[in-house]
Amino acid sequence: MAIDWYDEFVDLNYTPAQDDIVCLFSCDPASGISMREAAGRVASESSTGTWTTLHSLPPRMRDLQATAFEIEEPYIRIAYPIGLWEEGNAVQLLSGIAGNIFGMKAIENLRLIDATLPDAYIRHFKGPHFGIDGIRNLTKIHGRPLTGAVPKPKIGFSAAEHADIGFETWMGGFDFVKDDENLTSTAFNRFEERVARLTEKREIASRKTGEDKSAFINITASTETMKQRADMLAANGWNYAMIDVVVVGTAAVMDLRDYCSDLGLAIHAHRAMHAAFDRNPRHGITMQFLAKMMRLIGVSQIHTGTAVGKLVGTPEEARILADTLREKKTQEIGRVALEQDWGTIKSAFPVSSGGLHPGLVPDVLDIYGDELVLLVSGGIHGHPDGTRSGATAAMQAIEAWQDGVSLEEKAGHAPELKKALEKWGTYKPK
Repeated sequence: MAIDWYDEFVDLNYTPAQDDIVCLFSCDPASGISMREAAGRVASESSTGTWTTLHSLPPRMRDLQATAFEIEEPYIRIAYPIGLWEEGNAVQLLSGIAGNIFGMKAIENLRLIDATLPDAYIRHFKGPHFGIDGIRNLTKIHGRPLTGAVPKPKIGFSAAEHADIGFETWMGGFDFVKDDENLTSTAFNRFEERVARLTEKREIASRKTGEDKSAFINITASTETMKQRADMLAANGWNYAMIDVVVVGTAAVMDLRDYCSDLGLAIHAHRAMHAAFDRNPRHGITMQFLAKMMRLIGVSQIHTGTAVGKLVGTPEEARILADTLREKKTQEIGRVALEQDWGTIKSAFPVSSGGLHPGLVPDVLDIYGDELVLLVSGGIHGHPDGTRSGATAAMQAIEAWQDGVSLEEKAGHAPELKKALEKWGTYKPK
């Protein structure tokens, strides 16, 4: 009598149903395990299988089996029947296609590259509350990137110091002041005081510039505490809340999507901890799949890297991430990304940040275009004339790109940009 039944989860003649969820994995079997057996094990463990044959099995269970239908080493494609998945529960989906399968001894490495989510699945989700067009109407910013900066160093300032740097950032022309991922409510910078001081400075900056100013203030904590902090933001006239979406978890983000939407708050999603599972090219989950899930459950924007700054990521990866968030339909790209039709799910902004300065702004915009949130932090605060001049220099770099002129040409009549180029040139941090 057979002990296992993994081969029953492989059918290379299977054609996925229209409402199947199709996943693309790369897989390195452990020593002594064939690629076909590895594919069967992944399909089995992520759906209805177990390690051994069973005494009896209701016939209807066959309709719930995942099927590995394509094997082209090191890639496998697996189709999952829609009936496996609870409506509107992204947490349960991750428990299946990104769960136990990563811990099987028979698999040396496994990487979830992407998944095509059918309408039968995504129609149970709300997606972003605003969408890119809604965010632009909310902020009254059109025809250029949204801009923001983190006071640097990223943590250590008092609430008063943080707000003072934020004021200079706004006065230099930037739209947003941003908390960094590890600033929540510390003994030296309590959340309540930071909100109060930023609110006061926001009113002054908005009045002086004639522009609406805002901030991505980090509410990351327990779910109930995040709700209380979101209430405080709304009560003080803010239109955004920032959440470290990976560390708080998918369920918390789903809850906060609705809670923040009811308050009129968009969600700025920081991806802190993502590289713990997406940096290894052979194992884990890709950033584009994480971005896809975050758009599905409703963030308004999420960090996607720069390709030219201090964080890992190529220009191609940045473009794929941007398309995943912005486009209504995406096409398959080799063994890198699968097609996706988002139906009625609204778009979200990619956020480019990490090691940028005015000299790198055109490179980033060449990759992303102007439908993005551009965060330039150390690269404005390190300006020889200070934060305000640094922000002005970054805005001048955006203008140069939009006008199709070189930074050097622009710097001829933009002294802030000229000084930024004298310090950094086109230096790319490592």
